[in-house]
Parts: sequence; structure tokens; C-alpha cells
Amino acid sequence: MPTSQLTQSKSNLRPISTLNLLSNREIQGLMSSKEEVRTLFRECALAILNTGNDEDDVNRLLAQHADFEIEVVPEARGPRIAVLNAPGSAFVDGSMIRGIQDHLFSVLRDVVYVNHILSRDGLYDLETSAGITEVVFSILRNANIVQPKFRPDLVVCWGGHSIDRVEYDYTKEVGYQLGLRGLNIATGCGPGAMKGPMKGAAIGHAKQQIGRRRYIGITEPGIIAAEAPNPIVNALVILPDIEKRLEAFVRVAHSIVVFPGGAGTAEEVLYLLSVLMNEHNRDLPYSFILTAPAEKKDYFDSLDRFIRATLGEEAAAHYQIIVGDPERVAQTAKHGVERVRKHRMKTQDAYGFNWDLTIDHGLQQPFIPTHENMAALNLTKDQPAYQLASELRCAFSGIVSGNVKASGIQLIKQHGPYRLNGDAILMAELDLLLKEFISQKRMKINVEDYQPCWVLDQE
Repeated sequence: MPTSQLTQSKSNLRPISTLNLLSNREIQGLMSSKEEVRTLFRECALAILNTGNDEDDVNRLLAQHADFEIEVVPEARGPRIAVLNAPGSAFVDGSMIRGIQDHLFSVLRDVVYVNHILSRDGLYDLETSAGITEVVFSILRNANIVQPKFRPDLVVCWGGHSIDRVEYDYTKEVGYQLGLRGLNIATGCGPGAMKGPMKGAAIGHAKQQIGRRRYIGITEPGIIAAEAPNPIVNALVILPDIEKRLEAFVRVAHSIVVFPGGAGTAEEVLYLLSVLMNEHNRDLPYSFILTAPAEKKDYFDSLDRFIRATLGEEAAAHYQIIVGDPERVAQTAKHGVERVRKHRMKTQDAYGFNWDLTIDHGLQQPFIPTHENMAALNLTKDQPAYQLASELRCAFSGIVSGNVKASGIQLIKQHGPYRLNGDAILMAELDLLLKEFISQKRMKINVEDYQPCWVLDQE
């Protein structure tokens, strides 16, 4: 029987490096908290233990490991985690792989910390934009993602987990060129276009004998089962929802490079466009690059046409598209990082966290993709372009949820596809884009007969 199919006996684990000290009270607070918090910890832990397996259906993962159990045991020298019936692929000769064990304690750290700070009345004002940004900063600082004194060098790479070999090899080559230039990498932590840049950068860093190598994975509970951390990630942080995850990306980034993906990548691009089109950010330097191998430029051909048709030429002016030229991508990203460094030196903004960036409060509010909320989206052109970008971001967030998130998949099973409605011209453009994503097989891994989780109506 293959190792990945073996069921392990009970294992007792202690932190290796990532866990900040937790008190007995904090651990007991987790174990005695609401049932959904304990369930959240179990599901995130199972996703971590499933690292390396090609599975983006969270319900199937949970069903395959229904007997999986995890317990946190407080002890004087630090917490101990006991796991029972974990996926066999997480072990080598009966011992858990160290990187997976490290990530498991990152899950504990973040779930405990987030539950602790958000449950304390008056600690953060989540009704204000500044309060939400403080939460994002606190979580990143607690995870040691935000670090002082170091020069800007972090390139955030976005892209799909369901990509083919040509696209994957291209992401590795871009990562390699970035690594040769001393740039570190942050991604959504999963496979595909999230793994490739890290793997390429690791080789570039090794060739340049660079000591400080950061491969940061930024994720959230709803998506981690579909995009479990790849083996290159050496710093993992779990934000409580997609909106705080996206804010974390754009505030820690010194440059953003986007590879082909699917609905989730479109969501990220629309989110950043909504931020950059806000007039308060007009004078802030920001490096935003879309890139693909020449054979696979159809994704950005489709997305670029959609953006220009719905948001206008002003939106397209915020990014540049580079096709089939990894070296030029890296050179452009390096130049963008240098512009950011000079600007922050001048303004005295922090290198590690972009406090000056204005993010509209509406972008920070968690969007719950129920059928009612999806139907209520304002998908009309009778509003500022940055607000329309935000509404479209929510539409794509719902599509991602219906594709791969447990809650969204269950809603679709119960109530059928989401219904979206809006301007006839805008909905026609959206319909064309989504059909092209399906024909390019960008929605899910290993699904030949993809069934859309949406229906589009016209006003």
C-alpha cells in the first residue's frame, strides 16, 4: 500500500520554531471556545497534513479523513499537539515531516491568536478601516512576517493552483530570475503558480548564496484545504478571512506579479485595481505585473479585454502585461521594488508594511457569498470604477466559494447556482470571460465536465 494511503497511529508533537509562547489560559480558551473555532482548527490542521496531495475538494478531503482527531495539550514547557489518524503522506518512517509539523503549529498559533484578540471587547474597532488594518498588522507581526530594518525585497506572486506544466515551468523560471536578484517571495502558499515561483527562487537564492530566504505563504481558513501549503513555504500565516488575506498581501508587497489562474486570480486582480483606482492612492508607487508564457497568454488576453470593457482604460493603466520574458519580469519587479524603497525613505513609511495605502472600508468587510448577497451585488456601470471593481471582486469571490470552499459547495447543493444580475453589456462581458475560463480549464483540478456554480441574468 502506498505510504500516502496509510493511517498513522497517535502522534505527539512539539513546536519546532514557528510557535510564539502561548499561556495555558490561551490554549484552554481555544479548547473551550465555540464549536466552530474548534472545527476550524481541525479542518485547517487536516489541510496542512494533506500537503502535497492533489485535492481541491474540501468535502472530499474531510470525508476521506472523517476519523482524524487532533488535541492540544497545555504543558508547562509549551503546548503539545496529539494527532490521530492523520494522512500517511505527512510522515516518513513513522515520524512527521518537520516542515509539516512546523506549519501545524503555525495553524495553532494563528487560530489561537486571532480567536484571542477578536474576542477581547474594545481591543480593536472592527467598524473602522484603521481598526481592521491594525488587526491585519497584529496577526502578521505575531507570525513574524512583518520584520523591521530589512530593505524592501518582497514580491507577492498570485496565480492559479490549477495550471498546466507549461505555465508551471514559466512560474519557476520567473521565480528563478527574481531569486537571482535577491528578491523574496510571498504567495497564497498552495500548488501551481504559488509553488513554482518559490521553487525557482530557491534555486536562484542558492546560486547567489543568499542567506535570508523568505518563502511566505499567506492563506485563510476557507481556502487552505484547496490550497494546502507547498513544501517550499518556510513562513506560514493564516488570516481569518479572504478580505484580511488580500489586505495582508497588498500591504506587505513591494511588487506584485500575477500569473494565469482562474476566478480566484481574477478576484485578486480586481481587488488590487479597486485599491489602486482610489484617488487617495494616486501618488503611491506600485509595481503590478501580469505575465504568462507566450503559449498561454489567452488568460490575460481575456482578463485585459474584460477590464478595459467594464472598468475602462484608467484601470488598465495600473498594470503592465509581459509575455514570455521571465528576465524582463524580474528586472521590472526589481525596479518597482527600488521605487517603493525610495518613496518610503522619503515619506518615512515602514519598509515591511504599507501603512500609507488607503483601502476602502467596503473592501475590508467580509463578503459572505450567500445566494441573497450574490444576487444583491451592484453589477452596473452607474458607479465609480473602483467601486464596480469591488463589486466584481465579490462576484468572483462567490464563484471561488462555490467551486472549492466547503460552505459554498454546500450552499450550491442546497439552493442551486448563484444568480448574478446587472447591466446587459457588463453581464455579456462577464459571461464571455467566465466561458473562456471554463474552456481554458481554469476552474478546478481534474474536472472534465465542469458545472458552473452561477447563472447570469440581465436587467
